[in-house]
Amino acid sequence: MTGVDTEQHDDVDDQADTGLPKSARQEQFSLGFVHMVAAAAGCWIKTHATDYDGVDITIASSVRYKKFYGPQFELQLKCTTQHRYLAADHLAWPMKAKAYTKLVSPDRFIPAYLGVLLVPVDGDDWLDQDDERLLTHSRLYYQRATNLGDLLPGQDSRTVHLPRSNLFDVAGLEAIMAAIGDGGDW
Repeated sequence: MTGVDTEQHDDVDDQADTGLPKSARQEQFSLGFVHMVAAAAGCWIKTHATDYDGVDITIASSVRYKKFYGPQFELQLKCTTQHRYLAADHLAWPMKAKAYTKLVSPDRFIPAYLGVLLVPVDGDDWLDQDDERLLTHSRLYYQRATNLGDLLPGQDSRTVHLPRSNLFDVAGLEAIMAAIGDGGDW
């Protein structure tokens, strides 16, 4: 099981009669969201037994690009109901220094990304489903770890900005894979 983190300030109702606690539902929902987008893009997911290296899953492709066959990247996945983090052009996300430092390490062998899934406060509003469609009222924003900025000496946390233009959808995932596979600036 992956160690997907939920934003620690979410109102978590661990005593809800809906089965899993809200934090666990957010974890499972965010993993499911990424799985659906990856499958639609022709990619697949590698799970991690631990979250020790600051990432939750690896997304891989089986496509040959200009420079590489089978590009992949690691994803640190977060989930929140806190819409106050959403600004006109970005989603702000607070990170503790230890997790941040692991994620942005310049000597990572596999590229790393941060993704934050924004879901409605009420879990009943996460999905609309009928016999013709499945719609989610959530969206995942991402950013390359190398673009998250610097942690200043002595800082115990950093708020990063994920551009709203970096929407994790099929086109966005295909663009990430092409950038990595073509050997460009990932």
